[in-house]
Amino acid sequence: MSVTFKKWAYLFTLSIIWGSSYILIKKGLVGLTPLQVGSFRILFTTVILLVFGYKTLKGLSREQWKWIAHTGFYGTFFPTFLFSFAETEVDSSVASVLNGLTPLFTLILAFFFYKVKIAKKQVFGVLVGFLGTLLLVAQEFSFNATGDSKYSLLVVCASVFYGINVNILKDKLSGVSPMGIALGNFLMIAPAALLILLFSDFNWTGFYQETAVVKSMGYILVLALFGTAVAKVMFNKLLALSSVVFAVSITYLLPIVAIGWGLFDGENFGGLQWVAAFLIICGVYLVTETKKAPK
Repeated sequence: MSVTFKKWAYLFTLSIIWGSSYILIKKGLVGLTPLQVGSFRILFTTVILLVFGYKTLKGLSREQWKWIAHTGFYGTFFPTFLFSFAETEVDSSVASVLNGLTPLFTLILAFFFYKVKIAKKQVFGVLVGFLGTLLLVAQEFSFNATGDSKYSLLVVCASVFYGINVNILKDKLSGVSPMGIALGNFLMIAPAALLILLFSDFNWTGFYQETAVVKSMGYILVLALFGTAVAKVMFNKLLALSSVVFAVSITYLLPIVAIGWGLFDGENFGGLQWVAAFLIICGVYLVTETKKAPK
């Protein structure tokens, strides 16, 4: 199997898995609080990865563990809770489009901290992407300052953390086992997630009698297995096989899947939101497009 085929296979598979994650978070919030959704997602994933990947931790140096801890918090811990809180007020389809800012922030951070050169076209792409974001956020905002659509900014913050994570992975952890990175990430953040869960007022003695809670935990278990555990390992493999820019271009496809699930679930996605989504995707395209090498 060629490297090119593997890259595209990972890209399309991840788009389906991660594109479905937003609706699973929404369903999980029916019976659980945002803190419980985030905590259970992390703890379920930790157990799943520990069962299958404990052998991959052998031989990791102290320096590698330091960066694994950084990517655990930037790439998983903070975004997990930010998305859980954001989707209490923001539609899953809108959250998926806003998450499309990840390539833009990845490029900006790479320019400032890793001295990556940016072409004029990419600068234009960043501006187009931010214009689309402003339109989308403006549509969500309530200008009388009484609405809670400010929660859409939490998704933007999560995209910044994802951008930090991708740059660290590529610069500091190249060559480390994708499974080892994923498991190491969750081992680093699991204690904090457990502590949050213990103080989240979860009904440990009678939760199994509440149908909504049990269903929500089922959705989060599916999310942990596929949307976090499997997807995390696959993304690390994709990043090892390709460039940072190619890996984050998955955001071309995520909104298509997520908006489809949102419409199926009865969410509204109006005309201005479609325009904003189009601008964000155009911005991402301009940022991630590379010139073909001469034959």
